[in-house]
Amino acid sequence: MEKQKYFNVSWETFHRDSQALAWRLAKMGPWKSIVAIARGGLVPATIVARELDVRHLDVISIASYSDETHNQGNLEILKAIEGTGESILVIDDLVDTGSTAQLVRQMLPQAHIATVYAKAAGLEYIHTYVTEVSQDTWIVFPWEVDSKSV
Repeated sequence: MEKQKYFNVSWETFHRDSQALAWRLAKMGPWKSIVAIARGGLVPATIVARELDVRHLDVISIASYSDETHNQGNLEILKAIEGTGESILVIDDLVDTGSTAQLVRQMLPQAHIATVYAKAAGLEYIHTYVTEVSQDTWIVFPWEVDSKSV
């Protein structure tokens, strides 16, 4: 078993990568709404919405990581949205195994799903991403850093 790698993403890097995602998506619109997958998709969805000048935002809330050991537990839908997903852009920070994206595709089959970062196991479940990282890499997002250790 390979040792897990950690990739620390700064606020500046994450903002830049989220803008790059927006620029890729700009040519694919128009989007009537952006839906963030909470919690990780909230920050990039806000950046993408601003870049694309989309003012209608909504949230799908799905709990997936069950513990601090980075193991993915059962998916639990905490908040869903209605519709087919037509002209809706769904944003998340990362696609890992693809299980969350798969569930969102079932809910909104016509939506366009985009993530800032992607791992190989989840690529088939999304449409657009900015940066691919290896499956054994744990991305440490800036909002996950303990402020006491900085």
